[in-house]
Amino acid sequence: MVRPLLAAYCLLIFSSSIAQDRNLFEKQLFISGEDTLPCRILTPVDFKLGKKYPLVVFLHGAGERGNDNEAQLTWGADLFLDSLNRAKFPAIVVFPQCPSNDKWAEYNKNAAQDSTGYEYKADAPIRKSLKLVSDFIDTLLSSGAVDRNRVYVGGLSMGGFGTYELLWRRPQTFTAAFPICGATNPARVSDFKKNLPIWIFHGDKDNVIFVSNSRLVYGLLKKNNPNARYSEYPGVGHDSWKNAFAESQLMPWLFSQRSKSVR
Repeated sequence: MVRPLLAAYCLLIFSSSIAQDRNLFEKQLFISGEDTLPCRILTPVDFKLGKKYPLVVFLHGAGERGNDNEAQLTWGADLFLDSLNRAKFPAIVVFPQCPSNDKWAEYNKNAAQDSTGYEYKADAPIRKSLKLVSDFIDTLLSSGAVDRNRVYVGGLSMGGFGTYELLWRRPQTFTAAFPICGATNPARVSDFKKNLPIWIFHGDKDNVIFVSNSRLVYGLLKKNNPNARYSEYPGVGHDSWKNAFAESQLMPWLFSQRSKSVR
């Protein structure tokens, strides 16, 4: 039985007594059986029981793995903490943390430097940490506080892999996505939700996760998806999330997306 710790079903009502800045992301643990997922959750300033809010799930990169329930806020949290963004785009924002001995998605590096640099197993099961994220999403969706027509997912680097994997594992859940310098099995792109609003970001000098990965995914998407966008940054290496988070239209674009009907 899936059970969150400290009444995550009720989400957490915002309190003005909470310390400023990143401490506004309250620490929580999501427990499923014997497994635990550390999470940080930001709730709207004027959170009201009975009201439904957009949900944003953001997956961090490999460098932020651990169990301190801190490091996952290194990149991206400040975007959602910005006072103007909080006022204009009230939402429930979740930053889960992957342990150091796991990763969000199943992939392996290969030696072919003229390719995307990764290979995938078609029948690989979902990894434990991403399964916990998926279960926690279901818990939040069942809480009554989430607008099911406005569920967003994004992530950087390893979190970009995880973002793509969630998109093909549960395509009807997400309203929009923003993967940053990630990659995925190209054979799974056709499993994404039809016409999913997606904005992909990558630096063309990325020597960790080659830009060819994002070019490939976007190339497949744009054939049939008019809502696919791609931003490639000249001269930028494996830190294109800085450019992505600086995009003035990212937040307005994200929060303007709405699914046509409640599932």
